[in-house]
Amino acid sequence: MSETLNMQLAIPTGSIEAYTQAIHRIPVLSAEEERELAIRFRQDEDLDAARTLIISHLRFVLHIARGYNGYGLPLADLVQEGAIGLMKAVKRFDPDVGVRLVSFAVHWIRAEMHEYIIRNWRIVKVATTKAQRKLFFNLRSSKKRLGWFNKKEVDAVAHDLGVSPEQVLEMEKRLSGQQLSFDASNNEEDEQSITAPASYLHDEHMDPASQIENDDWETHNKQQLQHALGQLDARSQDILHARWLNDNKTTLQELADKYQISAERIRQLEKNAMKKLQHMLTV
Repeated sequence: MSETLNMQLAIPTGSIEAYTQAIHRIPVLSAEEERELAIRFRQDEDLDAARTLIISHLRFVLHIARGYNGYGLPLADLVQEGAIGLMKAVKRFDPDVGVRLVSFAVHWIRAEMHEYIIRNWRIVKVATTKAQRKLFFNLRSSKKRLGWFNKKEVDAVAHDLGVSPEQVLEMEKRLSGQQLSFDASNNEEDEQSITAPASYLHDEHMDPASQIENDDWETHNKQQLQHALGQLDARSQDILHARWLNDNKTTLQELADKYQISAERIRQLEKNAMKKLQHMLTV
């Protein structure tokens, strides 16, 4: 992309709230409009078409950036890094594949944000290899659910991520060493009164712009899920609905009785269907 395009996408010098309001005034493109613009950029190198694609997807960049608030890094910086990833995605996007740009761009947006976090969060300066970076983000997410790992969990994480148990323990130690109290301390001179999450996390429940953004994102995800489910065979669809999407969950044995096969075969069909679904949602 040109330098001019980069300048046009810069975060405004005002507040992030003003930026949020600005990008939510930009209409969301239909699938047909998105495809037409992508073809114009790919075939004719039409930078105006590329700019429209990028600008119309900045709300999704902001949505993803907010998911990294807990790292204590400026939201505006994360958005700018994500916008760079979005530009890279637009440059590589193939409108003939049949997926929406936002589904394709998520990988590139997150990759740029991850690079920014790696460069700027001092606890992970050692995370220089691909395996270490994968370990950092996965381990940080898992620790929120599980707390300290036992040996079995350490071995499982190491096996899944292709690293040694020693690396898992070392990263866990580093992550635990930076945990702070959520609330600021009463001592105004205490560094934690500035860096505690409560100092920079804000309540977005009553923010209309955020509500619209979340509704748009939820609608998009539902549409993607319904489309992906439609690509599965009828039995696989029925199994996933019964096991995951219905209010009253059906057991493996109940499905086995219904289809006159073993419960283990139902489990295999469920696992295969989930893999296919995951692949279709991430391509």
